Amino acid sequence: MPDDPNAYAVGWTTDHRSPLEDRWGSWYVTGAPPALNHLGNTTEPIEYTPGGNTNPAPVLDSLEGLFDLDGFPTPYSDIVSMLVLEHRNHMTNLLVRVGWQARVDSHPSAPSSRPPDTEVETRMADAAEELVDYLLFIDEAPLPAGIVSTSGFAEWFSAQGPFDEQGRSLHQLNLDDRLLQYPCSPLIYADAFDALPDRARNAIYRRLWTVLSGQATEPRYAVLTVEDRLAIVEILRATKPTLPDYFQNGVE
Repeated sequence: MPDDPNAYAVGWTTDHRSPLEDRWGSWYVTGAPPALNHLGNTTEPIEYTPGGNTNPAPVLDSLEGLFDLDGFPTPYSDIVSMLVLEHRNHMTNLLVRVGWQARVDSHPSAPSSRPPDTEVETRMADAAEELVDYLLFIDEAPLPAGIVSTSGFAEWFSAQGPFDEQGRSLHQLNLDDRLLQYPCSPLIYADAFDALPDRARNAIYRRLWTVLSGQATEPRYAVLTVEDRLAIVEILRATKPTLPDYFQNGVE
């Protein structure tokens, strides 16, 4: 037991950028490869700080026999569904944040308290850049080989549309070294995205095109190959009716 009685109240946020060894504390996980270090599948108290876990977690293929499963819809705590959930949670937070920022900036406040237009535009551009980086999985933690969807979730999720003429969808999973086959969040189809104020949605689209067209030269975007960027653009052209006309231009 830790000396500090508040130690277990200290936590951190995890999403698709977090190393897998820092994820899933207090959760069961099924389908993880045997050598994977993570914080799940144990009921023992632990003293832990991010980056300090070096022990493979117990391997579970099912939750049968661990507790009374009566009333639970499945005997699995599918690692793939958890990977998707972690991405979606923070993606939703970012959509809410950028929408809130746009509404605050457009509020008819007193002229003396209103920030300069340049400051407002810079703030929106920064928020859009953060969201687009996350949307495109720019800083995604690599996945290990051997991840298995024990519940059938992966097959179900990958079968979701909308699809382009080649049968491609942003829901299609990869799971070899990254979550998605085409690294662009399917939450671009969410009501929360379409309901954003125009200036927020337009800023996101502008930044998204800057990255996907190859105009963004920051080293972090090298993770997206030309093939990745072109595939994402082609899928969006076919499946996102509100896409601005400039997405019809060429990808470098």
